[in-house]
Amino acid sequence: MSKSTRRLMPTVIAWLAVLLIAVPAFAQAASGARALPNTQILGAEDQTKQMSVTFWIKQQNKAAFDELVQQMYDKNSPNYHHFLTLKQYQEKFAPSAADLATVKQYLEAHNLSVVATDKLNHYVTARGTVGDVERATGVQLNRVSLNGEEHRVPSGEAVVAGDAGKAVAAVQGLSDLVYKNYAVRPIEPDTGKPFANIPLATPGAAQQYYNANCLKPTQIRTFKTGGGGPYAIYSGSRYGGDIQNGPPHLPPCGYDAPEVAKAYGLTPLYKQHLDGTGQTVVIVDAYGSDTITGDANTFSQINGLPALTSSNFTIYYPTGPTNCGGNTCGWDVETSLDVEWSHTVAPGANIALLLAADNSFTNLDLSVLYGIETGLGPVISNSYGIGEVVLIDEDPAELTVQNDLCQLGAALGVSVNFSSGDSGDDLLAYGVTTVSMPAAAPYATGVGGTSMFLNQNWSMMLQTGWGTNLTHIANATPNTPIIPPGLIGFYFGAGGGTSGFWPKPSYQSSLSGSWRLVPDIAYLADPYTGVEVIDTENNQQFITVVGGTSLASPMFAGMWAISTQAAGTWLGQAAPILYGLPASAITDVLAVNGPDNVSGSTHTPPAAPVDYSSAELLAPVQNSTDFVGALYNGTSTRWYAISFGTDSSLTTGPGWDNVTGLGTPNGASFVSAVAAAK
Repeated sequence: MSKSTRRLMPTVIAWLAVLLIAVPAFAQAASGARALPNTQILGAEDQTKQMSVTFWIKQQNKAAFDELVQQMYDKNSPNYHHFLTLKQYQEKFAPSAADLATVKQYLEAHNLSVVATDKLNHYVTARGTVGDVERATGVQLNRVSLNGEEHRVPSGEAVVAGDAGKAVAAVQGLSDLVYKNYAVRPIEPDTGKPFANIPLATPGAAQQYYNANCLKPTQIRTFKTGGGGPYAIYSGSRYGGDIQNGPPHLPPCGYDAPEVAKAYGLTPLYKQHLDGTGQTVVIVDAYGSDTITGDANTFSQINGLPALTSSNFTIYYPTGPTNCGGNTCGWDVETSLDVEWSHTVAPGANIALLLAADNSFTNLDLSVLYGIETGLGPVISNSYGIGEVVLIDEDPAELTVQNDLCQLGAALGVSVNFSSGDSGDDLLAYGVTTVSMPAAAPYATGVGGTSMFLNQNWSMMLQTGWGTNLTHIANATPNTPIIPPGLIGFYFGAGGGTSGFWPKPSYQSSLSGSWRLVPDIAYLADPYTGVEVIDTENNQQFITVVGGTSLASPMFAGMWAISTQAAGTWLGQAAPILYGLPASAITDVLAVNGPDNVSGSTHTPPAAPVDYSSAELLAPVQNSTDFVGALYNGTSTRWYAISFGTDSSLTTGPGWDNVTGLGTPNGASFVSAVAAAK
């Protein structure tokens, strides 16, 4: 599908003249065509089913607000970084109480019961039957199969009649699509499942289970069959250790807090008492973890970090109690990762954990709004998303809602950050290439991911963009080669690329093209060079290795908290500042070849040997010509070739790239440069 086919906006030409703008609600394809393959309408939704719907109210003086926020991020404007107070916003731009009342009356007239409103009149949520919602919004709701998942989606744009229609910016909740978190654990290729958790022998014990020495010197491995049959010889760097060795030599390498602090140049900041003191990192998650405080404090004890107490750690429930207990809804590892690793980077900062009742668009968006309106902190970390193309096709209202939320944060001096995704260009996930939302929103800061290898002294050996390919080369028992090698291909990697919806914002004016590019910045994300995390499942505390751009986002949030501390004032959206920093502030992540990339040959006598270069062995590497390839003892009986830096069709390279953005923050140089940009 061509890029032009995916540009589904009828007002593109007009938009190109406006570099930062909030998009009108329910913008749709001029042709009405849909971009998602593997989509099938199954039939109408049950008319009697109960559902909730949220009507977002238009801001007052919207054009003036848009212009003012643009000026806040223009260094040539007298309004540069003159952020609004909540009172100023409420008086000049917040939706009016009269408009909210009009919409409430409209909903009640359509037999919908109002269940929640916003203190600044941004939204009203109502509940009723599907049939009543359809009559209130003028759309039919259908059951649809999307990539094998069944969902409710609207048939088209919502149409709200009369005065209420003039007051409504977007209607949310017509679909039941959800955001998915971007936490990833390293996978055992044989089973396709994450490596087993390692129970902590004694809760709180300072045990190091995973080895930071991920990339070892060259090894030569020969795999033979009996009786002079086929054999294979492979040579190259070694990733991880032998799986039989047990902790601390398990093959999924995992870093602890001191190792990451040394690698990313954070230790000198701490010596200057720059650790986020006086700032608050706001984290938004769904469901949460019943054991987060205990798990985070075990992690802190092991890693020499301050304990989390009621004075520096607070949990909020903006949309009411979560409806999942016992760490069973799949967000407990995500929550542990977010809290433990924002705390790692900014150990002096407070943490405000906002737990949405579930991972619906509405409840996560309302939690972000809560963080913005209450002014909890200068940065909000969000480690979740969905393919932008899904929203363009099935729920365009969410595009409007998310960018407007991020714009509100930017106006009040808050940076709202989102992970860029874990599936590379998303072709395997959706059947078309796309970027992740909300990371792609112009007023969001998108955080991509890297792979990282350390030297023995924890200094950085090398880093590259995160993207992994795997190939099965041998069974260690009974020591037989796989001939030809079993190409598995792309496993996962940092999301990024070119938006099919959003025009390029002004802060990316130096980059090519006319569309928003993702991501803006990056941090460690590869689960095969991931970090140690403590979590509890089945009443047992365990340690495991986790990655994903869900790791990169809270790490960058911690770094932004430190930068805010150094500046002595809130700095607003990070992205516009990042593109104006000196080269010394951000480490440009390049595509690199490993010290000795794996290669090999297979022999099936009497036929001639078949040689495999690293690129052939790890195919398809697509657009990546430089990458790290290594031998990997993936399970107790199997050997693999593994690559780092092969991110689907995305590539890492000089300057901005679609895997790591501008690169990774360069310790004290980054903090001082950001502080100077205030």
